Amino acid sequence: MNRWRTCVCLIFLGLVVFPFRCPAPLIYRTGEGWTYVSPSGKESEWRKLRAKDQLAVAQKAFEEKDYKLALRAAQRVVAIWPLSDYAPQAQYLAGRCYEQKKQDERSFKAYEQVLTKYPKIENATEIQGRQFTIAERFLGGEWFKLFNHIPFFPSMDKTADMFGQIVKFGPYGQYAAPSQMSIGAAREKQKDYTLAVKAYQLAADRYASQPAVAADALYKTAAAQNNLARKGEYDQSAASQAISAYNDFMTLYPEDPRVPQSLKAIAALKNEQARGNYAVAQFYEKEKKWDGALVYYNAVAVQGVTSPLAEPARQRIAAIKQRQAQK
Repeated sequence: MNRWRTCVCLIFLGLVVFPFRCPAPLIYRTGEGWTYVSPSGKESEWRKLRAKDQLAVAQKAFEEKDYKLALRAAQRVVAIWPLSDYAPQAQYLAGRCYEQKKQDERSFKAYEQVLTKYPKIENATEIQGRQFTIAERFLGGEWFKLFNHIPFFPSMDKTADMFGQIVKFGPYGQYAAPSQMSIGAAREKQKDYTLAVKAYQLAADRYASQPAVAADALYKTAAAQNNLARKGEYDQSAASQAISAYNDFMTLYPEDPRVPQSLKAIAALKNEQARGNYAVAQFYEKEKKWDGALVYYNAVAVQGVTSPLAEPARQRIAAIKQRQAQK
């Protein structure tokens, strides 16, 4: 015990008698978090006492491609002088820094904060354009990052939300219509055709005054309905809605080059409807429920005129009616 106390005393005495230079401390500042301050004091040279000067530091660092310093200086403007005339540009510059650092999700959110806090910023349209470009990269398969650094997974849910934010800020702005269409595309990629249909229908209704957008939206509504009809067990209701959407598209845009594709899709849908109705008719006939069988065989004969099942349906109708007449 005495030996341990002696060691402690000697260590303490050494610290007092032989002082040494301590490492620079970590300092916490509001809006900046913990920062390392070097003994030379150079770390504090970039900090300015006026928002204008601080933004100038951020802008100069950005131009020199020192994105780390540019980001810190820009964030300091927003944190210390949030109501100054320089805060909007600083927040925008933060988004640019994240984008240059390949941190797209953080960049998108930084731009979103610009538009939320400073909606009257002069370059709002340009900012939305940058958001749209970022969201398109995620639509193309870019992975979202865990902790903003580790590529983790692609997400069409998050991608659709990004496009939704663009539409929300300016539902009739330059990037609103393509963003609404991209929401539908994201939903299709995740094979959620119900949400895809809703997204395309909204685009067709909201942007009816833009013929190119409206035509594309209506065609893709029909195509998504078609996919919905074929998903899992064949959905007769979705098939009918798809046929209706294709017909609306051809009626409103008869000169569109996709009309022949629509006609082929309708024929395929009707053939599939005929197959389903024929199967139901066979079931009723097997159960000797003649009236029910006639209803579905008639549907095949009338609605599926191009189906190879149309003629067999007519033959079964004749046979059932003959059977009924003999009773």
